[in-house]
Amino acid sequence: MLDFSGMKVLVTGGAGGIGTEICRQLHAFGAEVVVHYYNSKLQAEELAKEIGGIAIQADLTNEDDAINLFKQIENSHGGLDCCVANAGKYPTESLPAWEISGDRLSETLDLNLKVSFFTSREFLRRAVERRHGSLVLVGSTAGVHGEQGHADYACAKGAITSGLLKTLKNDVAGTGVRVNAVAPGWTLTESKINDGFDESISKTALKTMSIKKLAIPKDVASAVSFLLHDGYSGHISGQVLEVSGGMEGRIIPGVDE
Repeated sequence: MLDFSGMKVLVTGGAGGIGTEICRQLHAFGAEVVVHYYNSKLQAEELAKEIGGIAIQADLTNEDDAINLFKQIENSHGGLDCCVANAGKYPTESLPAWEISGDRLSETLDLNLKVSFFTSREFLRRAVERRHGSLVLVGSTAGVHGEQGHADYACAKGAITSGLLKTLKNDVAGTGVRVNAVAPGWTLTESKINDGFDESISKTALKTMSIKKLAIPKDVASAVSFLLHDGYSGHISGQVLEVSGGMEGRIIPGVDE
């Protein structure tokens, strides 16, 4: 069993479906968890109370807010051992690239790529000084295989798990700090269930997967926990772990098809 006893971990977007499970799992492994949120104050505070952590609000698209978040954590906790850059937003409306407005593109890039960059920058600034730390970025299979109707989101997540990840991994070279990423595929979160998950989309997604079931948040949280822990992934850096049921950008027939 992974042991995070005595370790302090920040999870951005910690009150979301995947973020909540990451927070709960890290707490179960002994970590002291800081739950970051933007709008979900009630959910974040309830989660923090449940796991004995703290909830802190910040708009991570705002540079000053991002800086102040880490200063606040440092003042109250004395620094972080690990960070999960999970905060992001998926634009629900499906549109071909030529119908995506400049405003939507800018917003999607801000809410995914910019927040990941500011989070990474502030965590790594301190981790490099301490010569210790592990950062996991949360991308998406949209950034690996593309996703019809979401060119903006695919751009943002693809940048996170390619250029940003590879550069950060090299920026911290020789410091003992590691940077990795997970790329979840279709994941059945509570919000998707409440919104009425589109079964036709699910069936189409399953056709591209060798494991014929959707992920659940626990699947992603387990991958994140593994990559964070020096004892289990201490010689891994700059890698993207897909949590996608063996997804490819094409249909994979199953034995019953």
